[in-house]
Amino acid sequence: MTGLHRISPTPTEITLHSESRVLEIAFSDGRAFRLPYEFLRVNSPSAEVRGHGAGQEQLQVGKRDVTIVSAEPVGHYGMRPVFSDGHDTGIFSWDLLYQLGLNQESLWAHYLERLQAAGASRDAATSAPGGASAGRPAGACGSKAGH
Repeated sequence: MTGLHRISPTPTEITLHSESRVLEIAFSDGRAFRLPYEFLRVNSPSAEVRGHGAGQEQLQVGKRDVTIVSAEPVGHYGMRPVFSDGHDTGIFSWDLLYQLGLNQESLWAHYLERLQAAGASRDAATSAPGGASAGRPAGACGSKAGH
């Protein structure tokens, strides 16, 4: 497998943990990351989330309980997860997953700040025109998806 850039680390193992809702990914350089499904969903590279240019990003709310229903390989450079809320247009390159892993803490903090500023929530039931709760992403290990 290769990423979008030939020198980028590539995945050596990918595991979807359905119970804890975490994608665990190990790379060829020895780094490994545990990326919560919610974190991946709100950081999707899709136009629906990122827009078509700077300033067009759409704040994703009510995604705390989102799961990954399936994940399909895309060429030799990435994967396309299908989320339980129907979102399936984001292609996560290996490079992007690596960067998300490296920057998880700051990206998550920024997301929580944006939610708070908008008066929005991570919970679907309270995320109407801007609910009001935030916290930490899921992270405990669970069983492998599909097993």
